Amino acid sequence: MRRGVEDVSTPDLRLDAPSLRRLPVILDVGPAVHQNAGLARYTERLAFHLQRDLADEVDLTLFYNAHSGHTPPLSLAGLPQQMLPMGQYTWRLSVLASQMLRRPFWEEQLPDGAVYHAAEHLLPRLRRPTVLTVHDLIFERYPQHHTRLNRLFLKVGMPLFVRAADAIIAVSEHTKRDLVELYGTPAQKIHVIYEGIDERFAPIGPPLVTAIRRKLGITRPYLLMVGTLEPRKNHAAALQALAQLKAEGHPHCLVIVGGQGWLFDPIQALVGELGLADDVLFAGRVDDDDLPALYSGADCVLMPSLYEGFGFPVIEAMACGVPVVCSNRSSLPEVAGDAALLVDPEDVDGLAAATGRILGDAALAGHLRQAGKAQATRFDWTRCAAQTVGVYRELINASRSSGSITS
Repeated sequence: MRRGVEDVSTPDLRLDAPSLRRLPVILDVGPAVHQNAGLARYTERLAFHLQRDLADEVDLTLFYNAHSGHTPPLSLAGLPQQMLPMGQYTWRLSVLASQMLRRPFWEEQLPDGAVYHAAEHLLPRLRRPTVLTVHDLIFERYPQHHTRLNRLFLKVGMPLFVRAADAIIAVSEHTKRDLVELYGTPAQKIHVIYEGIDERFAPIGPPLVTAIRRKLGITRPYLLMVGTLEPRKNHAAALQALAQLKAEGHPHCLVIVGGQGWLFDPIQALVGELGLADDVLFAGRVDDDDLPALYSGADCVLMPSLYEGFGFPVIEAMACGVPVVCSNRSSLPEVAGDAALLVDPEDVDGLAAATGRILGDAALAGHLRQAGKAQATRFDWTRCAAQTVGVYRELINASRSSGSITS
């Protein structure tokens, strides 16, 4: 075990010939430990499927900074784990410093392994091959939707992390285009690997839908939005569209699911300004096990985001057989395909009209339900994990050819 790292489960990873056939990989699962949104979902599901489906190819060790006392989710409990007990900001700033100074001073502090994979936007300078997953560059495209400190850290750090990584995984073609356009990243360095859909997302029958409606106090037909409550999700447009639909006589309320993000107070004020206090339910975070039933009970799922690196709610809703209206920007057109109604997210009239079409046209709604279920099958975690292992192997082979790794 290396100095400075606490070994939770004591694996011994050496680069001998057998371990090169079964790749020793260190995966930073910090997002799954400390977060609840899309980055956490990606990291937890990737680790889970690497272990469940590809354990004969990958010798996986989980690494995380244990600044808050949190631990990895129970789904990853059987995996070797090593953690670094360091304050959150100390860790992040020291990682940034390692890149700015071009000094791999974390190399001797982190667990041994042939490949280090950073699943979020934080990559230390290392001497071993590194993989960086880039989810989005929202802070570049919409800087006003990030806090000042987070924006400053990413503006300085992301170009360094991207340049230092030996391989980059982008979760959509759109993210790849942003990397090429904004940072001049060589296209051949970027591997587009789509995220997956959990098996639990499927149409749910009336008894469980009734139970979740009762649990949340939903008494009317409802539209649904799922995602962290922050400006880029464009809740304002959804609220304005709801006001139009109410004026047209639709009985629906809007259920908004997601943890409180930043800069959201104006949205809550807008509910009152539009006279929608009785028509909007802020449900907060909902248990993962309840989400499929909540999706299944909705008449339509809205995602008018200004920017998404991927967009889990689109494919989750589709897998549950629910019609979707989503933005025609960023990654959402490639995720939704032809199985949703796409609208300009800043066109409130268009958003209201598209939603009204679904609510008033049973044939259209039925078509979108079937098309959505077919579209959702394109996104598979086992495939995501297998393609990720392909990136690891490519890096190892390149490193061995160059002589930086010997067997």
